[in-house]
Formats: sequence, structure tokens, C-alpha cells
Amino acid sequence: MTDVSREAVALCRAADVIDLHVDSFIWTRIFGYRLTERHGRGVFGGRFYSQVDLPRLGEAGVTGAVWAITTNPFRRAAARAAAFVANLARLRGILGGAPDVAVVRTAAEYRAARAAGRHAAFLGIQGGNALDRDGAALDALADGAVVKVTVVHLTTSSLGTPSGPGGRRPAGLSAAGREFVHGLDHHRVFVDLAHADRQTFFDAVAVHDRSRPLLVSHTGVAAVHRHWRNVDDEQLRAVADTGGVVGVMYHRGFLGPGRDSAAGVVDHLEHVARVAGDDTPALGSDWDGLIVPPSDMRTCLELPRLVQRMLERRWSEERIRKTLGGNFLRALAALRG
Repeated sequence: MTDVSREAVALCRAADVIDLHVDSFIWTRIFGYRLTERHGRGVFGGRFYSQVDLPRLGEAGVTGAVWAITTNPFRRAAARAAAFVANLARLRGILGGAPDVAVVRTAAEYRAARAAGRHAAFLGIQGGNALDRDGAALDALADGAVVKVTVVHLTTSSLGTPSGPGGRRPAGLSAAGREFVHGLDHHRVFVDLAHADRQTFFDAVAVHDRSRPLLVSHTGVAAVHRHWRNVDDEQLRAVADTGGVVGVMYHRGFLGPGRDSAAGVVDHLEHVARVAGDDTPALGSDWDGLIVPPSDMRTCLELPRLVQRMLERRWSEERIRKTLGGNFLRALAALRG
């Protein structure tokens, strides 16, 4: 990458670089995409899938990531929890069996993995309806293996309403959803409000234990590009007020017109910092989540370009390090050590 300085590469290599949302496991489930093998950009040239695998993450200097298990909303409620348990075991087996990977639950375990030169794999759920059949299903989180749950995903569930196009009237968080948030707080699991519509978002904020940091793992910001999926300044401040973090995703459609570049991602990150403070922005790529990344960041290998654009805007090294991974580690330590 001729447009990336040695300083940017060195800083990227020296920093904690943690991605709050990687969705590659969905392709393992669909057609056997092997996370432990190095892939190219796939048949679509880095669009939609084949943006990440463990070898390329290592080459890119990504020291940790939250690997998502995405819920199939069309599966019967009685079968969702069992499917989640099976998928959790499968993903843990893949990651745990890789020689340069450690499955971790805490900031302390992350530090140990990094000291050993291993990628730190956190586990997350996208779609709380994986565990919405009854309150006892949340006991699957008791061992701490799962660090975050995105409460709602693409479809309305028994828990609440996701964001969506069309200006529909929001229903917000249900009574079951309120109990679900309490359960996540009890188990010290991040309440992830990515995908939540505005009413669901603030209903969750209202019932959430404010002593625990909130999370929005992968989103854009509405002040940079108004879109039904992106969060507004009031939402940013609500997360920051809990000591939480907001991960900016790399999907071109959410970044906005004229922002098909790493610089476009930095536009969103910069706004998060301006409105909610330097302790709030984070990386939440949504790699392999059917996204179309910027043309100069088709895969994780181009991550140093993001740091280069930060340097060009005269971001301090401290702000860069916080955004790349420091903010998430601080919030994780506050939540569970």
C-alpha cells in the first residue's frame, strides 16, 4: 500500500486492535467457509463475504475480535436455543483449535493472549431471540463465554423492534425485552443496541443498569449520513454516559454518498469522538456480514489505511489507540475485569 506510511503501519502493529463485530461464522454455517484458511477476495471481489479469516487478521495486526453467532429468525422459537448452543460449541471448537487463537472472556484474558502472540477471540450473539423462549435460557450465558448480545437484529421479535426503512411506527422494547436486558446485566454481558430502533434503544437505556457500560457494536452515525440504520447524537451521548463504546461499521451504504473510502469511516469515527468524547469510538466492521466495504478497504488487510487517514487528520496517538481497541478494553474491564 503505497499510500500508507511506515508510521501508520507501526502504530497499527503496536496498538490493541479489536473489532467489535465480525460475522464470518455465518458463511461457515452456510457453505463451510473455513476461518482457519487464508482466502482471497472471493467471487465478488471482497463484497459481501471473504473479507476476513484468521490468517489475514494476523497479517493485518488485528489482535482481537468479537465473533458473532447470528440468529436465524425464521427458526422455530423452541429450536433457536438448541441451535445457538450447537453453534456456540462449533465456533468455540474452530477458534479454540487454531494454534494462534485464544478464546477469551475478559480484558485480563485478552492481555494474556496478546502477550502470547495469539489472536483474542471474543464470542457474541447477534439476535437476542436466540435465547428468548424463557428466562431460563439466559443461563446459557452464565459461564461468561459470550461477551455481548445484540438484543434485536433484522426482524421484530418477542424482545423488541429493530430499526428499518419506511418510517414505520416503532413498538419499542417489550416486557420480555426488559427482562432480557436485566438478565444480560446480571450475567455481565454487554447489552448491544446495534440494530435497535430508536424507541427500543431508549427503552433499553431506561431499564439498563447504569453502572454497566452499554455497547453499540456496529453502526454509522446519522449526523454524517442520515439513514434508518444509523444512530443520532442523543444515542451516542446515552452510550457514553454509561462509559460504553460505539463501533463504526464499514458498509458503504451506511457511510453515505462520497464516503466510499477509509476516510469515510474516519468521518463517522470523528463525529462519535466530537459528540461523545474520545473514550467512545471503536471499530465495528461487520466484516463478512453481507456488507460492501469501501473500495480501498475491501478486506481486513487494508486496515492500516484507516490509521493513515487518522494521522492525516492529526489525530493524536492516544485517540488512535483508544479507537483501535483501547476504549473497548476499558469498557470490558469495567464490565467484567
